[in-house]
Amino acid sequence: MADENQGQQQQEGAPPQEETDAEAPAAEAADEKPSDADASGEDASGEDASAETNTAVAAEEAPAAEEDPQASDEDEFSEEKEEAATVAAEDAPEEDPSESASEAPQNGEASDAQQAAQQQEADAHRATVEDLLKAGAHYGHLTSRWHPRMEKYIFMERSGIHILDLMQTQVLLDEAADAARRFAARGKDVLFIGTKKQAQDIVREAALRTDQPHMVERWLGGTMTNFQTIRRSIRRMEEIEKMDSDGTLDKLKKKEKLVRLREHEKLETTLGGIRKMPRLPAAVFVVDIRREEIAVREANKLGIPVIAMVDTNCDPDRVDYPIPANDDALSSIDLAATAVADAIEEGARERQAKQEEE
Repeated sequence: MADENQGQQQQEGAPPQEETDAEAPAAEAADEKPSDADASGEDASGEDASAETNTAVAAEEAPAAEEDPQASDEDEFSEEKEEAATVAAEDAPEEDPSESASEAPQNGEASDAQQAAQQQEADAHRATVEDLLKAGAHYGHLTSRWHPRMEKYIFMERSGIHILDLMQTQVLLDEAADAARRFAARGKDVLFIGTKKQAQDIVREAALRTDQPHMVERWLGGTMTNFQTIRRSIRRMEEIEKMDSDGTLDKLKKKEKLVRLREHEKLETTLGGIRKMPRLPAAVFVVDIRREEIAVREANKLGIPVIAMVDTNCDPDRVDYPIPANDDALSSIDLAATAVADAIEEGARERQAKQEEE
């Protein structure tokens, strides 16, 4: 009987149990009620006092009970995070970054830092629209002298002159430079051609800087289509040089010696730029395709890719990598030639790095 009364009083005095840590003290307080109230089971005032006592105890202990589990859980969670961070920090040096960095070049794979440096270097040489604008690359010829196939590269007409779209010029210049880089990376020659007066010095300098063949005086017909004959002329030039170095020319008569020297001078002027070109070039870079029409025709016939500046009076369909730009202004020619030369140098460095890895 006492057990049943005690169970009834626990159900009436104690709050519903939900298996939480916050209500555990209330249940314990209900079990500690006075024994005389349990024995009688009929004293209402005892039950009320017991209920009030249980409520007061629960009210006093509930906040602590509610706070302690959360605080303990948060503390444990934060401790776990700190411990995980500490373990990760301790494990990081064990990977030995120096070994992983040294393994990348051995496997032929550039590290992220190297790739970023290469990209930054490439971007540094990349011509912007502002650069093209300052160089005057947007100025074309008179509208009366335009070529209809250049219409897609023309932005507008102003004062009777066609203005080129420099946005397209920038993109196509990058494509042309990238093509030159790929040729150089395979160890191929790119023949620089620019015989017009304002282009001669620029083209010669760009070719010499990249150790590429060039022709800047006069294009000899058959230079590519009849290359074996051109090679014989180059060998003849080298023979005269050998005769001069070993003193053979001095043994000749004065007039005959003069004839040999004049022959050498003529050959050096026209063929000196391609004397180190043992075979046909992999590609040609041309400044003015109208002036170098024969050279472009020979390249087209032999299937040699043509990288060229095309003005508004040119036919771009004859060029594999057209660069729509002013081919008369010095600054415009210099910008295009420099971009191609820089790309060739980059390709040569890539080839050298690959050979060193192998």
